[in-house]
Amino acid sequence: MAQVAAHITGTVWKVECKVGQAVKEGDVLVIIESMKMEMPVEAPSAGTVKEILCAEAKPVNEGDVLVVLE
Repeated sequence: MAQVAAHITGTVWKVECKVGQAVKEGDVLVIIESMKMEMPVEAPSAGTVKEILCAEAKPVNEGDVLVVLE
């Protein structure tokens, strides 16, 4: 299993994946807004979304796990 973490502190602007969805390496899973910039969080490898641990409009800190892939 791979845990996909936030690489910057900000607010979750959009969740681009759903539980059970198959993703490829590089697919955008979540978009974080920080300092008025949109920062995509990409899948580090191919897999299936097992859990989504964030929600739109909620704050996240650098290092927080956003999505779990299997």
